[in-house]
Amino acid sequence: MNWKTFYAMLSRDGHVARRNLLPTLMQNLLQPLLLTFVFGRVLTSGGMMQGSYKNVLLPGIISISMVLSGVWAVAMPLISEFQFTKEIEDRLLAPMATQWLAVEKVVAGMIQAIVSGIVVIPAAYLMMGSGANLSFAHPLQFLAVCFLIAFLAAAGGLTLGCSIGQAHIGLMFSLIIAPMIMFGCVYYPWSFLKAFPVLQYVVLINPLVYATEGLRGTLVPQIPHIPIPAIIAALVVMDLVLLVVGLNRFNKKAVS
Repeated sequence: MNWKTFYAMLSRDGHVARRNLLPTLMQNLLQPLLLTFVFGRVLTSGGMMQGSYKNVLLPGIISISMVLSGVWAVAMPLISEFQFTKEIEDRLLAPMATQWLAVEKVVAGMIQAIVSGIVVIPAAYLMMGSGANLSFAHPLQFLAVCFLIAFLAAAGGLTLGCSIGQAHIGLMFSLIIAPMIMFGCVYYPWSFLKAFPVLQYVVLINPLVYATEGLRGTLVPQIPHIPIPAIIAALVVMDLVLLVVGLNRFNKKAVS
């Protein structure tokens, strides 16, 4: 491990992100804020949904923002660098083991995911107005869950970026990202699926379920949620699986 090279590459990615800050924020925040405004402001103010629904929705919006940002930050550059610009070839010549280049991509994606999650909190508050009551009574649990969600998003981006061809980017969002969001308990707690017992347990293979339920458990603990220890354990396992698979795929593509 060459820490100087690792830090230089991370600094380079940070510089690129800063130069594209406004487009990056618009890209990562537009959809979550639109969902927040429509579901959390328009429908609740119009009486179609109770005001308390804001507390259910906001953690889900934060998780969407973090996951989409982390996946996009890692997967899209990898798809482009491996298959179009071939920029990855220059990076592979750096004095550092190949797997550490992939780890640097994951760390950069984690930072972007965390920033996106932090930014969406005040922005969503402004969009929703009054009625959203978040609790930060358990800051360590909240930070742990956010770290694991960011890791999940970045490791998932690594796996997808090394597994999907440039011509199949649309399919990635249609067949993977969209179902993850719809069945990721973003718009409803996991306990609400008890009317569909088979579906309630099938969705547990969806990593986004643990992200949204984890944020609900730490930010709005009064709403029914999966126990935090079970969420943390599941996120740790999924993070490690995605990281191992992603590193293997990255090494194979780098060698080829």
